[in-house]
Amino acid sequence: MIWDEVGEDQFEREKVLLDLEQECLEVYRRKVDSANISRARLHQELAESEAEFTHLLLSLGERSLPGRPEKMSGTLKEQLDAITPALREMRLRKEERVNQFRAVQGQIQKISAEIAGQSVYDDSITNVTVNENDLSLKKLEEHQVELQRLHKEKNDRLQQVETYIDTIHRLSATLGMESSMIITKVHPTLNELCGISKNISDSILAKLNSTVESLKEEKQKRHEKLHYLGKALTNLWNLMDAPYADRRLFSHVTRLLSVSSAEVSDAASLTLIIIQQAESEVKRLDQLKASKMKELFFKKQNELEDICNKSHMDIPSRSEMDNIVKLINSGEIDHADLLMSLDEQISKVTEEANSRKEIMEKVEKWMLARNEERWLEEYSMDENRYSVSRGAHRNLRRAERARVIVNKIPVLVASLIAKTKNWEDERKKVFLFDDVPLLAMLEEYNMLRQEKEEEKQRQREKKKVQSQVVVEQDNAFGSRPSTSSRRLPNRSLNGGFNNATPLNRRLSLSIQQLGNNSINSATQGISFLKEGRKLQAQKMFPRPGLASHLLDETASVVSTFSGPVSP
Repeated sequence: MIWDEVGEDQFEREKVLLDLEQECLEVYRRKVDSANISRARLHQELAESEAEFTHLLLSLGERSLPGRPEKMSGTLKEQLDAITPALREMRLRKEERVNQFRAVQGQIQKISAEIAGQSVYDDSITNVTVNENDLSLKKLEEHQVELQRLHKEKNDRLQQVETYIDTIHRLSATLGMESSMIITKVHPTLNELCGISKNISDSILAKLNSTVESLKEEKQKRHEKLHYLGKALTNLWNLMDAPYADRRLFSHVTRLLSVSSAEVSDAASLTLIIIQQAESEVKRLDQLKASKMKELFFKKQNELEDICNKSHMDIPSRSEMDNIVKLINSGEIDHADLLMSLDEQISKVTEEANSRKEIMEKVEKWMLARNEERWLEEYSMDENRYSVSRGAHRNLRRAERARVIVNKIPVLVASLIAKTKNWEDERKKVFLFDDVPLLAMLEEYNMLRQEKEEEKQRQREKKKVQSQVVVEQDNAFGSRPSTSSRRLPNRSLNGGFNNATPLNRRLSLSIQQLGNNSINSATQGISFLKEGRKLQAQKMFPRPGLASHLLDETASVVSTFSGPVSP
């Protein structure tokens, strides 16, 4: 209608219609192309979504997502809308899993860096690279196991470091050193005042181990040094009989003699100051030892002589002791060896004195018994012993006790001889008593005692003969037999004839003179025997003074019977 009013010709009209047709075809074609492109894009998006979903399933190690159908139906948009939520959930899971991997791997890298000894480490999570192609739980568990292993290794290393540090503190305290300086010298991070994590690398552990070993070696050296000084101090103290006050000052040094280096743990017990003090004390005592050595020698010599004198043993010769003193003055003899030799000699003498103790006790009893025997003989010679005088009753009691003791002498001497022979057999040497063989003394005493008994027997027989002569003469002159037979023996024994007749008195006096002459002749014989025994004893005994003294004492007992014998 418009063209009719305008008056367009047919050609123009067809041309415009052709153009419109072309334009419509273009628009249609564009719409179709756009629809195809949109469909293709939807297909691509769906494929990409499905591919991404599948990749996420594979990377997360999951087979499927619960709630998502295995086969999708409907339009593309419906299918895309159906997979989008599942894809979004898988993406969230992936992100969460990546964060877990990043955290675990970050800790692994951090602990590995600490073990490796890296002083600077950036622990930012963004620096951790995560392999997103494998985010499975199995891989995560592997990383977690590795992390646990690294945690354990870190804890073990920290424990080793703490053990080393504690050992360094303990050794430093014992040695009197500054532990913080030693630890800081190994590595500054080991000092607690540093405020940063400790370096636990292999190199630090090796340095700590070498430090501990060096401290232990130093401790061992100092302990050996103080052990040597302690022994030296003890020897010097014993050598010079140092008082307890001086020893107490270094008791902490001598206590180390009974413990090993590992057992020493007291603070400041192995310091250099203690070693210097001990060395100074040893040096001072060494200087003092030289001046006191002679005094100590004489002291031990006196001790040796006292033991010998108490046990009546041989004493070392004086010339030998004088030679030792000369060697001490000249410094040509080792003081320690000398005193050790004296100590050994004193020990031997003491041991021998102990072995002689039982015999010496019996010898002492024998000597006391001899004194009682001598007193009893002198008491028996006293004509007034039965008189009523002051103290007579005490002498009578003593005489009774002396007779008991004297009666035990033979048994005592026999026991002494047996024990002395046993001692000599065991020791393979002669038992000397003040340089005189004890067996010779005992045998000589037995011989003299036997001679004394024989002399007593002869005196008894002689007195019996005298009594018989007096009785016979009395009967010949008409005396009363009963009276003279009863009284004359007693009177002759007592030496009194005051109540006899003048004739009997003269006869008795003549008999008494005869008897006295006989007794004097017996006395001369005994004196001759005594001189012979003296000569024999001088040959047997090295010390004639003691032998003659013993013989005189024994012979005096025999000579007492040359006088009147009392009942």
